[in-house]
Amino acid sequence: MKTQKGNLRICNKGHKYYKSSNCPTCPTCEQERKPDNGFLSMLSAPARRALENNGVTTLQQVSKFSEKEILQFHGMGPASLPKLRTALQANGLAFKN
Repeated sequence: MKTQKGNLRICNKGHKYYKSSNCPTCPTCEQERKPDNGFLSMLSAPARRALENNGVTTLQQVSKFSEKEILQFHGMGPASLPKLRTALQANGLAFKN
């Protein structure tokens, strides 16, 4: 039985990739954008984009939100909360209550 990989797409940079969803994100471009260090490097691509799309790029900015508010960001899932909590604690910060 042949497995469907999805639809062949080509991003603006010319990378070819298959997607079965409507998500327009190129996995190659996303990997190139991934930070080498810092708390954003610990997160999955959807969680990282969720923060970035909401203007959150520092731990100080994360600490201005409650966990419930962070989970409302499109792309942010509960698996990212422990990573964020640990990063915040390591820097003397915490989620807003």
